[in-house]
Amino acid sequence: MPRGDCHRPVLRTEKDKMLAGERYIAACPELAADQQRVAYWMARYNGQPAMAHDDQFAMLKDLFAAVGHTTRIRPPFFCDFGYNIRLGHDVFFNFNCTILDVARVDIGDHVLFGPGVQIITADHPRDVLERRRWLEPGRPVTIHEGAWIGAGAIILPGVTIGEGAVVGAGSVVTKDVPAGATAVGNPARVRPS
Repeated sequence: MPRGDCHRPVLRTEKDKMLAGERYIAACPELAADQQRVAYWMARYNGQPAMAHDDQFAMLKDLFAAVGHTTRIRPPFFCDFGYNIRLGHDVFFNFNCTILDVARVDIGDHVLFGPGVQIITADHPRDVLERRRWLEPGRPVTIHEGAWIGAGAIILPGVTIGEGAVVGAGSVVTKDVPAGATAVGNPARVRPS
């Protein structure tokens, strides 16, 4: 069997590692270039608060991995990369929401977000030596169809919010929220039915 290139090590970029959910160094040039592109996009998007729906949709489609046509995001809106965000149909984000999308963010149809909601996929090692090396992992966030996320809620890395669930305003969601449940507080706890 010819050896060819099959025994050469495959060099993976920090972006490859990030997209695979592995620890990566966020300050690499490739990711910095991606964030610069998003910074320009946010400056344009956030500078036009009275955009027509079709113009807004065109801009969202240009940045996100997927976006339903009836989705609306009121500026200002902030994100890390955009290409890890998938939005269903009829999703609504109120003013001043943030998605740190170093890992995949999947949001189903008919999900509503109050103002100031934060979705965080970026995490940091608990070990101080790893943090000093600027290593960080990301963990995906999934929000299923029909969920309502109240104003100022924070959704932390690795969380799944079930279909039709409600997250109360100001809640910090550290664990999964089952379908149809209401979670409130810091940390958010599911209310008994």
